[in-house]
Amino acid sequence: MFSGVAPLRAAGPNDVSFLDNRRYILALDETAAGAVIVTADMCDRVPVGAIAIVTATVSEGWARVAELFHPRPPTKPGIHGTATVEEGAVVDPSAEIGAYTLIEAGAEIGANCRIGPYVSVGAGVTIGRDARIGAHVSLSHTHLGCRVTLFPGARIGQEGFGFATTKAGFLSIPQLGRVMIGDDVEIGANSTVDRGSTGDTIIGAGTRLDNLVQIGHNVRIGRCCVIVAQAGIAGSTVLEDFVQVGGQAALTGHLHIGAGARIGGQAGVIGDAAPGAILMGTPAQPRKAFYRQVATLKRLTRDPG
Repeated sequence: MFSGVAPLRAAGPNDVSFLDNRRYILALDETAAGAVIVTADMCDRVPVGAIAIVTATVSEGWARVAELFHPRPPTKPGIHGTATVEEGAVVDPSAEIGAYTLIEAGAEIGANCRIGPYVSVGAGVTIGRDARIGAHVSLSHTHLGCRVTLFPGARIGQEGFGFATTKAGFLSIPQLGRVMIGDDVEIGANSTVDRGSTGDTIIGAGTRLDNLVQIGHNVRIGRCCVIVAQAGIAGSTVLEDFVQVGGQAALTGHLHIGAGARIGGQAGVIGDAAPGAILMGTPAQPRKAFYRQVATLKRLTRDPG
């Protein structure tokens, strides 16, 4: 019988641990874990007395085992006494509405949703079943699919950055679109997704946004994309399926990034990217070209002494 999960160095006989990186092979040799999730080629390194749980994908196995010990808390159906649900809003009886939350008229909350405290759900917003909305999230002009998770402080559907320049200064352009978020999307804490200017901003099913990510108006993101912390994507850029964007990367507007492309951390992307491209640097360029330039610069600046 096992009572929990833990990293290799901290695990005891009642814990399940894992090895997904050969750099930690010495930690595997010394672990006191009762069971270790490993690939088949690592079975022989699992200490005597520990059980080897063999899988082709250690990270997936670890995620599934860890979830057994730490399942998501079940919803507690009901509306907190301090919450406000305006007339005309529809809240499924199985949903949980937290303290001081506002559900405006015309909003729809699906079955088994958990809406945290101090959340603002604007008029006409729809939230699919099994969603988890963290504290202080604000939603307007938005449609959420099923099983969407929004972490605390996310701002979805606010005005995009659109204005006209006049002789007298700037003139704001009304933003008229929505944000359409597919099933199984996760959006990190304090990330922002602007509503479309005329069309919609779209985030495809299964996509993951880290904390502090900015998505501009009319951006279209495909399925199962990954966008890491402090990355920013300017308006009307399209990311096809399975694109990965590293931390602090910046993409200018009206670009087309092909399926499976990978954008390195802090890259500055100012042009389209082909499917499967790997781009690095500022301005972003193919990885091999970037490494050649870095190597050349090092040679040119090497101290001859």
